[in-house]
Amino acid sequence: MTEFYAPMPVERKRRPGSLLRTQPVSVRYLSDHTRAWRIAYVSNDSRGERIPVTGTVITSNPVTESATTPIVVYCTSFHGLGGECAPSQQLVTGGEALDQIQAVLDQGWMVAIPDGENLGIPGLGPHTFLASRAAAHVTLDLARAAQALSDSAHVCQSPAPIVLWGYGDGGRAAVWAGEHHRAYAPDLDLRGIAAGAVVSDPGALVRSRRGGPWSALALAGLIGLSRAYHHLPLRHILTEDGLRVAQQAETLSAAVLLDQFRQPLEHWCKHPYPWDDPVWRYVLTNESRSGAGAPEVPVHLYHGSADRVVPVESGSGLFGEYQRRGVSVSWCEYDANHFRAAIDSIPDVMEALAGFLQGPRTSR
Repeated sequence: MTEFYAPMPVERKRRPGSLLRTQPVSVRYLSDHTRAWRIAYVSNDSRGERIPVTGTVITSNPVTESATTPIVVYCTSFHGLGGECAPSQQLVTGGEALDQIQAVLDQGWMVAIPDGENLGIPGLGPHTFLASRAAAHVTLDLARAAQALSDSAHVCQSPAPIVLWGYGDGGRAAVWAGEHHRAYAPDLDLRGIAAGAVVSDPGALVRSRRGGPWSALALAGLIGLSRAYHHLPLRHILTEDGLRVAQQAETLSAAVLLDQFRQPLEHWCKHPYPWDDPVWRYVLTNESRSGAGAPEVPVHLYHGSADRVVPVESGSGLFGEYQRRGVSVSWCEYDANHFRAAIDSIPDVMEALAGFLQGPRTSR
């Protein structure tokens, strides 16, 4: 762990998206022509309190000062609750998948990758997995921070056109950022959103699928949401063994979580249907389910029809909900599993993002 991630206080008066620290870095396996920075910036948590968060900004082709380079905020899939699994760390060590990032750089665009609340900076508690409001804030504020960095580094002029892209949990973050854009960050020139394998209703998915990977992810969601809404009595549903396991899991990567916690969530709970607890019903309904709002920019949703991690019905259900709400939304389905669809979709996503960037300016 480098000094860059040392804890940093954030005053309430600091504006969301303002830079706290920057550090030039080399991203392993990317071209020597790329320029990359770790950045720490200001955002808001689920309750509107100022927090420090970290991320990475990468650009490939230097442009003239008169050019405005589009910024793609790319939200990765779930990496874990703690430890050294933040994307900004994995990009430097070579542990982060680069297919999507390279595809953006090949277009000559800037890419910004958020770590997520409480990943990277130690001592803040576990990552607030499934806390969609915080994910939206962190995503939108990274777009602000990337513009501030590009100005100071003389990479491009701002304001830049912004598009959001995410897959899996990152897709959920991208659509929530779109739903909150007008209320939270109307200054951003957001042009469109691409989101794949979106878990639109985590509570319903956990109820319908017990065992397998969703056992560990359900436990991770319980830990993440209880951290995000620590003012609510959310861990009261856990047994003593469950409390011990939750504390242990707070520092683990996704790979270790999936390997070690295969029991259904109720194994660690006092009752067989923990998500039916009234407080949990409130949190899951109001703070983690997508489709409650309507993005004002076009959205491209996609999914693998053979996805065994996130059922295709989760994404298609959100597509239908957005259609009913009048969102300009497209849908693409691939004959592929969860991991293959993430790769097979890249050309179509690039085409969708390019189309969005040709759209009208949206910032106020």
